Amino acid sequence: MKILHLYPKSDNMIAQYVSILVEGMRHSADVRATDSPSDFKTICQKMEPDIVHCHGCWQYAIVNAANIARKNGARIILSPHGQLEPWILEEKSLQEKLHKTLLWQKSSVERAYAIIVFGNMEQRHLSQLKWNQRIEIIRNTLITNSITPQEMCSQIFAVYQKVLDSNVLEQMDETTQRLLACIIKAGITGDRRWVQEPVVCSQETDWRRLLIYAEHEKVRNYVDYGISILGLDTPSLDTSKITAYFPNDWQQPLPLKEIIGEYKGDETDYLVRMIRQIEKRPLLLHLIELARELRRDAVDDDQLQQVLEEKKLLKYASCLMKILQEQTLLEEGYMPLPPSDNRGTRHIRKLIMNHLKI
Repeated sequence: MKILHLYPKSDNMIAQYVSILVEGMRHSADVRATDSPSDFKTICQKMEPDIVHCHGCWQYAIVNAANIARKNGARIILSPHGQLEPWILEEKSLQEKLHKTLLWQKSSVERAYAIIVFGNMEQRHLSQLKWNQRIEIIRNTLITNSITPQEMCSQIFAVYQKVLDSNVLEQMDETTQRLLACIIKAGITGDRRWVQEPVVCSQETDWRRLLIYAEHEKVRNYVDYGISILGLDTPSLDTSKITAYFPNDWQQPLPLKEIIGEYKGDETDYLVRMIRQIEKRPLLLHLIELARELRRDAVDDDQLQQVLEEKKLLKYASCLMKILQEQTLLEEGYMPLPPSDNRGTRHIRKLIMNHLKI
C-alpha cells in the first residue's frame, strides 16, 4: 500500500498528527507526506499512491491537488480536523463562506472515499451537512488520552484498507479480469474442457480483488466452484469478513428467480423475463444465470428471437450476447442471435463497471 499525506504548512497540530501517522505506518506501507502542493504533484507522479490523505479543507491548493491525484487513480481520504464545525464556519466572512464552503468543501467532502473525524460531535455535524455519509470516528491521540498513537495508526490503516477493498473492479488489471471470466465459465459448465481460453495464473494474479469482487457481486459460489474445476491454487481469504464501502443506493444482488419468479415450464418465456430484468439493471450474477440458462437443450432460438422482437428486446438482447461473451465466455453456438458491439453494448459495460462505484 502506498500512502501520501498532504497537509497545510500553517498548522503545527496537523503537522504533528501527520508525523505520527507516517512514523506509525512506515513498517506496514510506503508512507510519505508533504506540506507543499507544488511538490505534491511531483511526488504523486513518481510514487503513484493508492491513498491520498488530505488534512484540513480551507486551502484550495489542497483541494486542487486532491483532484489531480484522483484523476491519476488515487483514492482520497479527508480529515477536516474540525474545520467544518458550525462555529468555525460562522467565524468566516459571508463572502468567504459562500465561496469556499459551497464550492471547495462540499466538492472535496462529496468526492472523498471516506471522512475521518475525531469525535461524535464532529461526526454528527458533518452528517447533518449530508455531503458524505462515509464518516469514520477515530480519536486524535494529540488531544485525548483515550487512544494511543499505535491504536490510532492501526484504526486509520484499517480505513485505508477498507477504501482499497471497495469497488475493486475499478482497480483490477485486465489479466485478472480475463482469468475471472475463465473461472466463471468453469463454474457454469463444471467441466475444465469447456474452457478453451488460456488460463493465465501467476504470482501477479490479483486474487484479493478477484475474490472480493466475487463476494460483492454475490457470485462467490460460482467462482469457488470454477477455481476447483480448474485446479487453481488460491490464497485462503474469508471475503465475507472484509469490510468495504458501497454506493448509497447499493442493494445486495438477489438470484433472478427471487425477482422474476420460478421457471414455469416455458423456456422462452423464462428467458425473456430474465432478459427484461437484466435490461433494468445488469448485474454479474444475473449474467451468469442467463448464460447457464442459454446452455439448456430446451432453448428454441427461432421462437426466442420472435418473442424478443415482439417485446422490442431484440436489439438489447443482441448487445447482451456480446456482454455474455466477455463476462462468461459464452460461445456463439449457445447464443440465440448474433452478438452486437455498439453504443448499447458500451452502455451495458459501463453499468456493470459502475455497479459498485462510490
